[in-house]
Amino acid sequence: MAKVAFIGLGVMGSPMAGHLAKAGHDVAVYNRTEDKARDWAQTYSGRTYSSVANAVEGVDIAFSCVGDDRDLREVFEAAASKMRKGAIFVDHTTASAEIARELAVKAEERGLGFLDAPVSGGQAGAEAGRLTVMAGGEPSVFAEAQPIMAAYAASMTLIGPAGAGQLAKMVNQICIAGVLQGLAEALHFAKRADLDVEKVIGAISKGAAQSWQMENRWKTMAEGRFDFGFAVDWMRKDLGLVLEEAQRNGARLDLVKLIDEYYADVQAMGGKRWDTSSLIARLEPPQR
Repeated sequence: MAKVAFIGLGVMGSPMAGHLAKAGHDVAVYNRTEDKARDWAQTYSGRTYSSVANAVEGVDIAFSCVGDDRDLREVFEAAASKMRKGAIFVDHTTASAEIARELAVKAEERGLGFLDAPVSGGQAGAEAGRLTVMAGGEPSVFAEAQPIMAAYAASMTLIGPAGAGQLAKMVNQICIAGVLQGLAEALHFAKRADLDVEKVIGAISKGAAQSWQMENRWKTMAEGRFDFGFAVDWMRKDLGLVLEEAQRNGARLDLVKLIDEYYADVQAMGGKRWDTSSLIARLEPPQR
């Protein structure tokens, strides 16, 4: 069992840290809003701290899952100043590949291992301990962290060097955005064609159209329910990272640009915290 710290107890970080505690690891947690840390400690076995520096002192691995590049840089600097040489910093934030590379260099200078390791699977995957981890970093560092990440991950893949994990997460978000827009239009079309939507989905979900989004979101999309899962605000942040990276590498992402605009429409409708499946709300505004 390892001595670990988990920084950031949001909808993803809280259950991930919980799985580490349930697996028997010695867990220290920090959250900017202290009430969340106290709530976590009432549910799981672990220690709460009022600063990042105190939480990471003496740990084998520090995990983070925070908001954006700026938050991540701040947390890393606070953690790296107190972590022992040879310890590992694993970041699960969806951030830029640029900051991942920057922090990997800083970590090496301070004798630390570093992985950029964004996750996919959403809140449900975090709560079930069935997340997918896509990592960037050194193979030896990944091999050391992998058995501990297994507490909350069903799949872990080292994609390449620092930054590769974040780039893989961008690929993931491109795919999800396209699938959700296609599913939204398909459901809308089926309703307008006076089809029995449940029968249609039952038929096509057994063929090439099948997807996780179809299996798990078609019913709530058809009913106009978007009160769970990954928020539109977060998806727009992620698609912003995708589009910035595409400007650097020259990728042509016409569909991503369009769907990002569609999500802006959903935000304008008051759907900032709706689930990303709410793309259908542009076509069929929910009844108020």
